[in-house]
Amino acid sequence: MSDFFSAMPLAQDTARRMLAQLRSVPALAERYADVLALDSLGDLVHVPVMRKDDMNVALEHLRPRALQGATWTFQSGGSTGMPKLGYAPTGLYMDEVFEQWKALGPDDVFVNGWGAGKLWGAHYLMAAYADLAGCTGLGLGSITKGEYDFWLELFADRRVTAIGGTPSVLRPIFAHARAVGLKLPDLRAVLWLGEGWNPGLDDDLPAVAPNARRWGLYGSTETWVVGTNTPQCAVDVWHPLPSQLVHVGPDQLIDVTSLKPHGLNPALRYQTGDAGEWVRCTCGVPSRALRVLGRRNGEVKFRGVHFVNVDALIGTITGQPGVAQVQLVITEYADRPSLMEVLIVPRRDAAPDLAGRVREHILGTEIGGPNTMFHRDPDALVVRLVDALVHNERTGKVPDLVERYEP
Repeated sequence: MSDFFSAMPLAQDTARRMLAQLRSVPALAERYADVLALDSLGDLVHVPVMRKDDMNVALEHLRPRALQGATWTFQSGGSTGMPKLGYAPTGLYMDEVFEQWKALGPDDVFVNGWGAGKLWGAHYLMAAYADLAGCTGLGLGSITKGEYDFWLELFADRRVTAIGGTPSVLRPIFAHARAVGLKLPDLRAVLWLGEGWNPGLDDDLPAVAPNARRWGLYGSTETWVVGTNTPQCAVDVWHPLPSQLVHVGPDQLIDVTSLKPHGLNPALRYQTGDAGEWVRCTCGVPSRALRVLGRRNGEVKFRGVHFVNVDALIGTITGQPGVAQVQLVITEYADRPSLMEVLIVPRRDAAPDLAGRVREHILGTEIGGPNTMFHRDPDALVVRLVDALVHNERTGKVPDLVERYEP
């Protein structure tokens, strides 16, 4: 890793070009003024990290340059705020992904289950990948619960071999297929990106599609695809693409420098918000791999006084037997104290009293939050078992924390 620049001179030129671009943005020029050279990886780690707001400022300034060529716009935001646009060349860099990640081949019949609307890029990203693979593609997009039977029967009839989507969207489809006894014997690949793998799929896939194996991509709309995951990899371990220079800081936060020669987004040490660590993957690939430890949401204030460590609380609950997924929902009310709900999607083998057990675990664990307050005011905490977590209707993504305001 330390001789990355000397092995890839074009990558060094790309990093220097991005630095020059960022220095040309008036609002960002001062923070990059002290970076004198990018001659080695050692120089790069002293460059300030970028965050989403920095990227948005840079993209707005660089938009005229990006629009000079054939580009693709992607969306960041759009559910609670104005969409932010970024740029990628036609093809969406998927030729590099295809070289490293052989999830599809020419004999596959692939169902693209990512939503195509509102500029969300995943649908088109996977369509570009399917085109490189030369497979038969069905651009399904998102479907409602009432349509599951129709489409599942079509998948079986057409002998679909691969399906892709956000895990939180895929899980209800496969759970329904299992419940009604529908089989997909030809399905061999489940492709996912956009969030972590849903462990509930591990319960349903063996019953519905015993030959199916998972294939994942990791990245963000700012960096595009950073790493790949195959059926032989642990579910949270990723192999970075050659053009993506990944750095894990002392605080375990991941930042990515996208060294694509034709890159249009100036992702120079872009901080994704995820934490990670370097590991050896179980797949046997000798190079280091990146284990993603999850979001670093930090602390949120509850009832104006008590701080809840979101990551610590979700982490300790996720480790409990019978828990598949966890989400925190904090609701602020105008006329009464706020409420914290812990929503849990249980595994099929979960004990009937799982909600009570989790509640007792929260009350008895030091989580850096208001557990002592819950003893004083039991009504401040509600633990509920649910079939699905709160998610973005457009993308299917599930946040760890949902904050609501009720008048």
